Amino acid sequence: MQIRDERDEDVAAISRITTAAFAAAPHSSGTEARIVEALRKAGALTVSLVATSDDGRIVGHVAFSPVQIDGVAGRWYGLGPVSVAPEMQRQGIGGALIREGLARLAAQNADGCVLLGDPAYYSRFGFVGDPALTYGGKPSPYFQRLVLKGKAPKGDVKYHAAFDVA
Repeated sequence: MQIRDERDEDVAAISRITTAAFAAAPHSSGTEARIVEALRKAGALTVSLVATSDDGRIVGHVAFSPVQIDGVAGRWYGLGPVSVAPEMQRQGIGGALIREGLARLAAQNADGCVLLGDPAYYSRFGFVGDPALTYGGKPSPYFQRLVLKGKAPKGDVKYHAAFDVA
């Protein structure tokens, strides 16, 4: 498996994989592929990586985009969506994409990353819940942060407007 930056010719494959990866997920809004497309169109994909199989086929994707905390844009980013082709899941591809994406954010001097997801899964990357950091105005055990440098922020997080696609 190789991990690399997304290319223009990857767009259709990323959309297919994202749609397939979230098709059976109980927490899915069904808009994940459209969110990635809207982030791309807005120029808001800070980091967008694909995983390719040995034969060059795209088998996974991860997106990182800017967030605001208490209405202020800074050096914090949101992770997601992360997608792996259903037949390739549970082989470490998603984890490899996340680790590489976080390394790229750190190399870009990011302060940190937030996400909404399963604490049992994301804690392995260093994400923790923090009641001082809220999403939608309230704390949630599923909303987590990872400080890359500096101090943990406080306030309400707002993802890029692309996440509001219906």
